[in-house]
Amino acid sequence: MPSISWRARSVQASPIRKLKPLADQAKRAGKKIYHLNIGQPDIPTPKEYFDGIRQAAQGVLAYSPSQGLDEALDALAEYYQTFGIPLSRDQLIVTTGGSEAITFAMLAVTDVGDAILVPEPYYTNYNSYAQITGIQIVPIETCAEDGFRLPDRKSIESKITPKTKAILFCNPGNPTGVVYTKAELEMLAELALKYNLYLIADEVYREFTYDGAQAISVLQLQGIEDRAILVDSISKRFSACGARLGVIASKNASVMESALKFAQARLSPPTLEQYGLIYLLKSSRYQDFVRQMIAEFQQRRDVVYAELQKIPGVSCPKPNGAFYIIAKLPVEDAEHFARWLLTDFALDNETVMLAPAAEFYATPGKGRDEVRIAYVLKVDVLKRAMSILREGLHAYTQTR
Repeated sequence: MPSISWRARSVQASPIRKLKPLADQAKRAGKKIYHLNIGQPDIPTPKEYFDGIRQAAQGVLAYSPSQGLDEALDALAEYYQTFGIPLSRDQLIVTTGGSEAITFAMLAVTDVGDAILVPEPYYTNYNSYAQITGIQIVPIETCAEDGFRLPDRKSIESKITPKTKAILFCNPGNPTGVVYTKAELEMLAELALKYNLYLIADEVYREFTYDGAQAISVLQLQGIEDRAILVDSISKRFSACGARLGVIASKNASVMESALKFAQARLSPPTLEQYGLIYLLKSSRYQDFVRQMIAEFQQRRDVVYAELQKIPGVSCPKPNGAFYIIAKLPVEDAEHFARWLLTDFALDNETVMLAPAAEFYATPGKGRDEVRIAYVLKVDVLKRAMSILREGLHAYTQTR
């Protein structure tokens, strides 16, 4: 039998989704599961988004231009302008989700065998994109005790080699919820200039900031316009994960010309979904929708954080952004515990599903006692889920 490719062998299974068979089995057995493992908001997508799709759903459903519909590019440019980020059409490409935007960025600035630096823990699918494109992720180690803030400049510089081509970071962070300060971002910008690197910023959670924190865009940094690349998605801020619409943006013409070639090779981003986005961004309600959603998520964060503080042996920094918490548990193997919750535990026939955190790290051995919790459910549901987690931890540790 012919062998499969090295890419197929090396790409990891999603740690966020790999426990799904156990969850399906638990559901078939009649258990109710509270999903804290995946960043799927439960807030209804704005009505205006569906109105835009319905109005466009007639005649021939044709390809859109590879770069995206002109109206979508203009609507996105207006959106970024509200943050003081001026972009022209040729500095934007609509992608099939943020995942494609990140992959395009990697393909545009690296060759096979090159490396990019990424603060860890990081969104685990970065590993898959890197393995598919044939590059290496080199971790910049951060720790919960410091709130997952970036280490000092010397620590980051020690990771840079001739193979290093970019620094990729998520701001606000998935899975940490960290919001980087202006000083931290300016340090990265200085390193990019000194070592001739690109800065790739995953800004999917831009609006999700709390307690006065503010996410500064990579495109707002001065003096690095030729090496700043923004990747984005509408999945979270508009609660539209299934729309699969993302963005890659840069003022570097060579980067955008390269990304457009990749976009042409995949033909077209989703057409109907772009009409939904156009209609929503032209409406007067989308900013109110986002503000209300952020207020709701801050309440959810406060509840989950407060409940975790009550559980013996659990520790976690309070996140300032996104909608995740990395929690250290009083267990040796968080993945084993997460499996056990699905297979061997229930409280009144209910249990919770968590995302083990080890695979959010590249450094071997790190994160084995940690989980990522996505606070994407209603406040009363989260309170119930936290009580189940508390009882589950107690039962699990008593058996060991």
